[in-house]
Amino acid sequence: MKKSVLLFAVGAMLFATACDTKKAEIEEVTEETTENTEEAMEAAAEESNQFADNPEGHFGKIIEAEGAKFIDEFATLMDGKDSLNVKIQAVAADVCQNKGCWMKVETADGSMMRIKFKDYGFFVPMDITGKNVIFEGVAYKDTTSVEDLKHYAMDGGQSEEEIEAITEPEISTSFLAEGVIVLD
Repeated sequence: MKKSVLLFAVGAMLFATACDTKKAEIEEVTEETTENTEEAMEAAAEESNQFADNPEGHFGKIIEAEGAKFIDEFATLMDGKDSLNVKIQAVAADVCQNKGCWMKVETADGSMMRIKFKDYGFFVPMDITGKNVIFEGVAYKDTTSVEDLKHYAMDGGQSEEEIEAITEPEISTSFLAEGVIVLD
């Protein structure tokens, strides 16, 4: 019986030591993971706020208004090209009412061009419809899927009937902006 009690006591001590060691390992890994997570979160916050010091009316990369082409000139500039680096001045015709993660401008032929923002890295205010804007980046020919068109329609506040009426993909010119200035 004494051997059994002794063996049990030794076993319990070994088990407790093993548990303490495992607990220490878990705490170390947890602490390391927490530090890495906190560093990653701080880096992400810093990156998302990299434009926080931009002057009023500037979103994304700071761009200059000088050299912007009016939207009326855009079709001529884009003629025969699949893509074009350009800076354009236009009137914001529509803006994502969910986050401000895209906007549309009307081109000279009356069609709408959607402007998205590089790397989803910045947004514009949702109340800039009707305001003059300057945006710089890349214009490109694009096919927008029915699914994406419905998503954009929902973001734009269109009715359920309007959203359901979307049944064909859209081939158009899109724009990926690095920076935007809201002028008025």
